[in-house]
Amino acid sequence: MRKTTATPADVARRTVGIPVQPGPTEAVAVVEAVVPGESAGIGTAPEAVASAVETITQTVIAGAGPVGRPGERPTVRLRDSGPDEQPRYAPEWLELREPADAAARSMELLDPLRIRLANLPGRSGLTIHDLGCGTGSMGRWLAPRLDGAQHWVLHDRDPYLLHFAAVASPRAAADGSRVTVETRRGDVARLTPDALLGASLVTASALLDVLTREEVETLAAACAGAGCPALLTLSVAGRVELSAPDPLDAEIAAAFNDHQRRGGLLGPDSVTVACEAFAAHGATVKVHPSAWRLGPETAALTAQWLRGWVGAAVEERPALAERAESYLAARLAACAAGELHVTVHHSDLLALARPTGGA
Repeated sequence: MRKTTATPADVARRTVGIPVQPGPTEAVAVVEAVVPGESAGIGTAPEAVASAVETITQTVIAGAGPVGRPGERPTVRLRDSGPDEQPRYAPEWLELREPADAAARSMELLDPLRIRLANLPGRSGLTIHDLGCGTGSMGRWLAPRLDGAQHWVLHDRDPYLLHFAAVASPRAAADGSRVTVETRRGDVARLTPDALLGASLVTASALLDVLTREEVETLAAACAGAGCPALLTLSVAGRVELSAPDPLDAEIAAAFNDHQRRGGLLGPDSVTVACEAFAAHGATVKVHPSAWRLGPETAALTAQWLRGWVGAAVEERPALAERAESYLAARLAACAAGELHVTVHHSDLLALARPTGGA
């Protein structure tokens, strides 16, 4: 009998030895790693900033934030690059955030999407392209919520993640119809209408904010050319709310948002730009909030997110380094004690392109 409940990390542990995720009871160890000691008097010289970022980001999983190497941006590998570049999203990070992603995605956008898909002309099943699929969490969330046979085309630059996505893909739709998958390794920033020929739907999760304006416009044009809708979830909105507000919250949030915009990436501006791009091609665009709501039950994720959030802010604004160390230590202590609640705002976008083929 085929086992269908294995997660990507389950498979990874059996095949390549991915370490087990830290659980909420291990969060105390995470806190102890950042309690300021002799480094409390750190300055803002380059070596001091490097030390601060390394301290703040100790044990950060790749993808959650800077990984102890100032100057590197831990984003998904979307574009053609040198042969030595390593993928920046670890399966552990994607597994850790998957439950929060699933809880956050907007259910309100599913009804208009289902109506569009139900009215597709001459289709015996759905062909769904998942861009930057990572370990396939979008498919695991969406496929069981749609009726009808589905064929998912999983796109990513990282063959390691594509393997997990294929192995842990769902096998049945909401009505029991069959779900199949194929993988394509490639650069989603170069998507064309030809690549989407016959597509019923394009999906992506946590992707828009690591694209440039030109890449979002290319995506919108490709969807318009193929006449297929796009469901693009969990784009950062640039707003964070933490319990027991601290005066440093706003400074760190602003610095993090600037870090997200490095190199022409859109960061928290991505949904606005995407709305404009899809609307320019005649699509009807709907946006709905999809916030992470983190608390004691998500302590491991919250600790990783905090490290990445603060680490990116310090990397962007080195003058924050000294204050950020004690700030992070206090926040992690509250997290370990079950006292911290965080709302990380995201947005989901549904773009209903004009159907092609006389529909």
